[in-house]
Amino acid sequence: MNTILITGATSGFGKAIAERFSAEGWNCILTGRRKERLEILAAELSSKYNVKILPLSFDVRHREEVVQYLSSLPEEWQQIDILVNNAGLALGRENFNDAEIDDWDTMIDTNIKGLLYVSKAIIPHFIKNKKGHIINIGSTAAKDIYPGGNVYCATKHAVDAISQSQRIELLADKIKVTAIHPGAAETEFSNVRFKGNNAKADAVYEGYEPLHAEDIANVVYYCSTLPEHVCINDLVMTCTAQANSFYTHKEE
Repeated sequence: MNTILITGATSGFGKAIAERFSAEGWNCILTGRRKERLEILAAELSSKYNVKILPLSFDVRHREEVVQYLSSLPEEWQQIDILVNNAGLALGRENFNDAEIDDWDTMIDTNIKGLLYVSKAIIPHFIKNKKGHIINIGSTAAKDIYPGGNVYCATKHAVDAISQSQRIELLADKIKVTAIHPGAAETEFSNVRFKGNNAKADAVYEGYEPLHAEDIANVVYYCSTLPEHVCINDLVMTCTAQANSFYTHKEE
């Protein structure tokens, strides 16, 4: 039976990816900071789909925790087929001079360093097995810079660059690397970005239908179930109403 490891699995894309793969009979290693929510999800998926779920509650920002949990995986969980680096967030939408440095640190530590720490822990299993697939969740912010995006855009550009580097440097080890860059998607993302301001968060999605977490999950599943000789390297996906980070058509 195949096994997938998904970071940031307690909500949004991560939770939807866990549900999609569980429904297809995959065993899942799920990581997240919110232990209670993670354990509830693990119990639900295990019961509903009769698959094995290993919930690991830690923060990808903390290298010691990543090493602690991922370097000591039980032997039965070391045959990982897919790693989805999904954990990530945006904080604030202020211009550079007005942005909070703590927000910058959190985004850099989560979106870049967390992805690196987890990848570094899991890639040795892929190399040993001479196969594996890394799927890094980026953003249209990896392709465009928009006002107020500053460091968030920089972190997603970094995800894009890291994905390209991994793809080159792991080529001989037969490890696939896919970067998926979603546009506007209605999850907890905007609530987090605007720090609980629901009115601001809701306004982001008014006048059009954005992507849903399930859409990203379906694309992740598609990319990961292609024949062994096929790899989707880089994929940008938006809702029909969105062209890129700048242009979204909203109905009056």
